[in-house]
Amino acid sequence: MGKAKDAGMGFFEKYLTLWVVLCMVSGVFVGKYMPFVPAFLSRFEYANVSIPIAVLIWGMIYPMMLKVDFPSVKNVGKNPKGLFVTWITNWLIKPFTMFGIAGLFFHVIFNAFIPGELARDYLAGAVLLGAAPCTAMVFVWSHLAKGDAAYTVVQVATNDLIILVAFTPIVAFLLGVSGVSVPWDTLLLSVVLFVVTPLAGGVATRNSVIKHKGADYFQNSFIPKFNNITVAGLLLTLVIIFSFQGGVILENPLHIVLIAVPLVIQTFLIFFIAYLAGLMLKLPHDIAAPAGMIGASNFFELAVAVAISLFGASSPVALATIVGVLVEVPVMLTLVQIANKTRVWFPNAAEKM
Repeated sequence: MGKAKDAGMGFFEKYLTLWVVLCMVSGVFVGKYMPFVPAFLSRFEYANVSIPIAVLIWGMIYPMMLKVDFPSVKNVGKNPKGLFVTWITNWLIKPFTMFGIAGLFFHVIFNAFIPGELARDYLAGAVLLGAAPCTAMVFVWSHLAKGDAAYTVVQVATNDLIILVAFTPIVAFLLGVSGVSVPWDTLLLSVVLFVVTPLAGGVATRNSVIKHKGADYFQNSFIPKFNNITVAGLLLTLVIIFSFQGGVILENPLHIVLIAVPLVIQTFLIFFIAYLAGLMLKLPHDIAAPAGMIGASNFFELAVAVAISLFGASSPVALATIVGVLVEVPVMLTLVQIANKTRVWFPNAAEKM
């Protein structure tokens, strides 16, 4: 996984929440006082997909896909318990607990503050987050929690393979249950555009660079060149989205907090489900901690991309996925601290402290 200093959080990643807030404010300002900007950008669409946003999203996702080492999947048989925890938590528990918790808050607890139609849209955004477990940022969380880097790669690689076949039907099913009509062709197109295409590009680039320059060059020289591209793409995307969302936010500023509440609760719940399962199965801490991080964290780039593709950049669905970005870093850093402080619960943990 390269040198330790490369695996930690960079300047932009460390203060991601601050940048997200600044981009939200900037986007709302643009939408309110420079409405010609979103009006101009809305002209560049194809099949309901904003071309400028699509380009930025590819810029976000492609560098992440470079980090996924699919040949490592051959090592799954060496210690499958940690993988079972990851798979079961991510695909049989997380999407459905997200649906239940978000539905409870948006439709019942917060029903006096959120109109029914908006509640349905916010729930759709939460579902997109819940069905997209983390792909890349988990490498950072795993490193900070002193996780097994090689095993984390296997967990992420197999998770990405499952995304290809499980994301679409799970999202379609849960959105259908929540009363949102989702055209399958559009959802499949979104997965092809924002998962399959950058994944194929990332794998091809990875193999080519390693073949000609070697694995050490790829990990320590090539990958760092993209460190800021993902965050820059994300932040620019947020400015554009919030320029479309300015009116909704100014009319309902409380909604940002209300959306965040079930997302935070869900994040803690999923982490402890996987983390404590690892404890009960007597997994080493450096496998149990990343298992919890993968489920708790979200592949928010994919969630944002699909929300925009399905519902448009000005949709409340997209807004809900962006709130997921807002709460991601501070909540995950809190979970990292919890994982580190509870390391002594696990067998042989003291040897790795």
